[in-house]
Amino acid sequence: MQPQPVIAVLAENKPVVGLDELRKEAEVRVTDAAGLSNALAGADILYLWDFFADGVREAWFAADSLQWLHVPAAGVDKLMFPELVESDVVLTNARGVFDQPMAEHVLGAMLYFAKDFGRASAQQQRKQWARYATGSLAGASVLVAGTGSIGRCTARLLTAVGLQVEGMGRTARTGEPDFGTVHASADFPAVAGHFDYIVLAAPLTPDTRGMLGREVLSALKPTAVLVNVGRGALADEAALEEALRSGQLAGAALDVFEAEPLPERSGLWALDNVLITPHLSGDASNQLPVLARQFADNLAAWKAGQPLMNVVDKKLGFVTS
Repeated sequence: MQPQPVIAVLAENKPVVGLDELRKEAEVRVTDAAGLSNALAGADILYLWDFFADGVREAWFAADSLQWLHVPAAGVDKLMFPELVESDVVLTNARGVFDQPMAEHVLGAMLYFAKDFGRASAQQQRKQWARYATGSLAGASVLVAGTGSIGRCTARLLTAVGLQVEGMGRTARTGEPDFGTVHASADFPAVAGHFDYIVLAAPLTPDTRGMLGREVLSALKPTAVLVNVGRGALADEAALEEALRSGQLAGAALDVFEAEPLPERSGLWALDNVLITPHLSGDASNQLPVLARQFADNLAAWKAGQPLMNVVDKKLGFVTS
């Protein structure tokens, strides 16, 4: 009989869903960041249940037997430190779990601006009954930057409500089932001005960092709206704030930021044409059991010697299709 695998679970103060079932399949060491190096010694698997927690790189020296690291999140940019990237440790993520909530968040953010719900909320606070003109999403054009599972789910939902959707990825192509046309990321400045909405849903990699900079912002329609559900560093935040203040950009729904929590000193807080949410676009009330089941299914495959699901290409920084 083979010995049970050893799983180090980084949980901080976050209760681990499915822990009792996990303990039937493995020796489980639940720890916070301070105890991670001790938990990693001799561990086969590192399960980052609290994927916002710090300390993995600092404790990496103790990963003497590690074979697999799983993060129940979509983005893995926080883990792309050289010691992990260059190691033989397999990295997996929670691809697929966050797609629908994030697509719904994007649609909600676009409706917020199209229907001017911010104005409605302000009038309600003043008990003011004043009709005003609103827009429609039907027929509007949107460029979704990021053609992974999140971007594709978003494209399908937006298409269903009548938007004209195109995508942007590493390479240009046509005949895409979810996007029709996909533009190359290198062409972002040239094509950005054709769209009413820009959605950032790309992973953060060296190639995508700062993809929405001054050149792209200057090319946008002054009526355009940005929705960022990817990572804050996809955009030049200082340039974005300037564009929003000057009217170069009509509005922005921002769920992610260069520094999180968004510092109180940030000028974005005071802008009426900005909708700020605290990095929750992928959240759903029934999500934690789904994340736990996804890891349990992958663990069963790993124990059986079968291929793991959602393996991240560590050189690229995301799961390839």
